[in-house]
Amino acid sequence: MSGTEPLREALAEALPDRPFTVRLWDGTTVPATNGNGGPTFTVRSKRAIAHALRAPGQLGLGRAYVAGDIEVDDIDRVLDVLDGWTPPPLDVRGKATLAAAAARAAGPMLPPKVPTSELRPVGRRHSRERDLRAVRYHYDVGNEFFSLFLDESMTYSCAIFSRGATTLEEAQRTKLDLVCRKLQLREGDRLLDVGCGWGSFIVHAAREYGVHATGVTLSEPQAERARQRAADAGVADRVEVHVMDWRDLAGEPYDKIASIGMVEHVGNANIDAYAARLQSLLRPGGWLLNHGIGRLRHGDPEAGPFSERYVFPDAAPLHVSRIAFAMERAGLVVQTVEGFHADYAETLKHWAQRLDSNYDRALELAGPERMRVWRLYLRTARRGFESGFIGLFQVLVQKPDGRPVVLRDGEPGAPPVGP
Repeated sequence: MSGTEPLREALAEALPDRPFTVRLWDGTTVPATNGNGGPTFTVRSKRAIAHALRAPGQLGLGRAYVAGDIEVDDIDRVLDVLDGWTPPPLDVRGKATLAAAAARAAGPMLPPKVPTSELRPVGRRHSRERDLRAVRYHYDVGNEFFSLFLDESMTYSCAIFSRGATTLEEAQRTKLDLVCRKLQLREGDRLLDVGCGWGSFIVHAAREYGVHATGVTLSEPQAERARQRAADAGVADRVEVHVMDWRDLAGEPYDKIASIGMVEHVGNANIDAYAARLQSLLRPGGWLLNHGIGRLRHGDPEAGPFSERYVFPDAAPLHVSRIAFAMERAGLVVQTVEGFHADYAETLKHWAQRLDSNYDRALELAGPERMRVWRLYLRTARRGFESGFIGLFQVLVQKPDGRPVVLRDGEPGAPPVGP
């Protein structure tokens, strides 16, 4: 009897309906039952079993995948299959039988090391120190890595294709200009961009609308790149970038504030303080646009353990109702809410294709563990938007100044109406 036969029998019993094949490290297989084979999961090493036994569930399997102990022949086919397949429930006895068979097949071995790319956040959630570590973890693959899949403006947020754009570059310009028009930017305005990334929005706003723009980020490499982009665009005299936590923002009020792709990292515990801080920085009559990912279904978790350790530590997309409530509680008035869920799905499709087309260089920069994470992340995020798990919202609010608000269709600052 093969050393893996009890494991194969246990897998076949636990998963009687299998639209995929499992190939074990000794070359034996647990074939698909759907007649056409489906994708193949290859368990390359006994360490995969040890990972699964050490941390049962998503985290253990994720560690085995990141470490390269589990491979798939086609990520997209695997995700297609898993989207439509529900594993049968396992009772306590079934779980024990499967675990015993796996332990017997793997044999005695030391617990495997956690992949080096895993981040285990410590300290109080959403404290300054922990937020700093989480953000730097996500961006520490470097500017060049991101340049391999983002557009030329290095805009790392949802592009807008639904206004007629056909390329990623066009769609990102559409998004940047849409935010400018919703904020009703005017020459000489003081603009704050919270979470400015590589500076695409502040450079665009300064160059096209003549504003004086300030951007803040927690990433020094991002800040350096943003300053250089402003210099290259000839607007260095109207753009300044600071490495700063949003909680340290202070000073004279701004005419307009943008927060693009930032609110996901704030968390439910801090969203009211976040809204209050931005409100305090906005002059009466000023406009604030919050552009961010939101959960669509109530009762769903904020994120799974795999994402928490390998993609966006502590990321916590809130419901748009919670974001709007925080804005209202801070004394701001919600004027428009617009969703761009399909646009973000299309954006992620472009990003995944671009990363794959630059695979060799990306692998050199990020290493095999991070590359496995990023190729999986871009695809699962896209499916999150397609399935109705998450969406992208722009929430436009205004600080009251005692005068009635009038938004006239067709004027440069009015939010667009219709497709």
